[in-house]
Amino acid sequence: MTTVSHTAAGSSASAPELEETLPPPLPRDRLERVYAWGMASSAMSYVYRPTTPEGIASVFQLAGERGLYVGLRGGGLSYGDASLISENICLDLSRMNRILDWNPDTGIIRVEPGVTIRQIWQYAIEDGWWPYVVSGTMFPTIGGAAGMNIHGKNNFKAGTIGDHILEFEIMLPDGSVRRCSRTENADLFHAAIGGFGMLGCFLSITLELKRVYSGLLRVEPISVGSLREMIAVFEERLGEADYLVGWLDAFAGGRSLGRGLIHQANYLHEGEDPKPAQTLRVANQELPDTFFFDLVPKAIMWRLMKPMVNDLGMRLVNSAKYHMSRRHSHHILYQSHAGFAFLLDYVPNWKWAYKPGGLIQYQSFIPSAHAEEVFRSQLELAQRRRLVPYLGVFKKHRPDPFWMTHAVDGYSLALDFRVTQRNREALWTLAKEMNRLVVQAGGRFYYAKDSTLTRDCLTEYLQEERVQRFLALKEQLDPTCMLQTDLFRRLFVASE
Repeated sequence: MTTVSHTAAGSSASAPELEETLPPPLPRDRLERVYAWGMASSAMSYVYRPTTPEGIASVFQLAGERGLYVGLRGGGLSYGDASLISENICLDLSRMNRILDWNPDTGIIRVEPGVTIRQIWQYAIEDGWWPYVVSGTMFPTIGGAAGMNIHGKNNFKAGTIGDHILEFEIMLPDGSVRRCSRTENADLFHAAIGGFGMLGCFLSITLELKRVYSGLLRVEPISVGSLREMIAVFEERLGEADYLVGWLDAFAGGRSLGRGLIHQANYLHEGEDPKPAQTLRVANQELPDTFFFDLVPKAIMWRLMKPMVNDLGMRLVNSAKYHMSRRHSHHILYQSHAGFAFLLDYVPNWKWAYKPGGLIQYQSFIPSAHAEEVFRSQLELAQRRRLVPYLGVFKKHRPDPFWMTHAVDGYSLALDFRVTQRNREALWTLAKEMNRLVVQAGGRFYYAKDSTLTRDCLTEYLQEERVQRFLALKEQLDPTCMLQTDLFRRLFVASE
């Protein structure tokens, strides 16, 4: 099995020689504490924010000269340590945020890696285009989205974002640049998408958007009384839905285990919207700034949420949401694309209600034949350990051709857990128990969400042929293993 060396990028030297040749330290004003999105982990890093390919190349050169590692970071929206690099160089690409080319006739757009999903939809929607795949927040960068190969509420139908990337340019650690597509450098194309930034840095990404004829979606909420019923409704509606997503109440047990609410959404066909020019306007897609009849600014909502972010409060919130959902089940409503897609953006900084410990999200992907059994066992285990997740999100998936994919022909369940000083150790132990259930069922994990995986539980996964191909390609393109993150070290670097 291919192993990854943890040897620094620079050459070795004896102690006296090292004192004479050691380069001066990096500027202290570059040193920052960088946080994971879930705030449960962080790292002190030397942060560089280039604006040009030449700036990226100079950072790679600097790292090579100093024997340092480089971790790539976009919007910093990964829940765990996927974009953290302790005591080394964090290459923040958020300033490389220019839209390089746009064709409103074909819906093909070329962007720099720091362009966000928000920039793309705002730029394209008035021409009648929307990204095929978006996450639950509009603020990830396209470079980060490609590196993690994000999925959305329509993964069962549209696939991942990688399925809609036509080509990209990538800079390797030696400063060379390669253009990649399904026909040119195809191995690197399928390895770098979903390769969590371990092979090189995207310089530009070209992707196709979806033609839409209205700024609205037709949305149907469907209340379900159990996990089994949720899966049955998904299976029944897969052929007709453009989007399907389920919320579940993780506090409910017994026959009600997995009860919740499904939202099915469909695009409007050409001619169905009498005022498409109006509904496609950016102003009509923007999320509102206030709640409760425009009386409460959203900026303070996280403070109002904080007293409820505990077991009792979230049990009441989940129960109330479920019972209210039953009253509105099957009542059709029309919602903007942004309003349906970006639920995580409705309350600015809502995650601050989880301070000081933050939160982690545990998401596992299970083949259809075992999904109900595994998710039932996970929920029951969390309840027995008195570590009940405050939010559960259910999705359907399909396989994809990318080497480090998280996707399966099956389902995923994402569970949000509050982290405290008292529960942290028990929570990581719970995750380890749930990991065993996933591995035994032939399931997979998602690096954009992970905080708790360990190398030992991935033994079978690490032996997969395409994972071995990925690690061999990394060794070829990045022989000093310059590109690393704390997640990569945790999962792929053999213990010394």
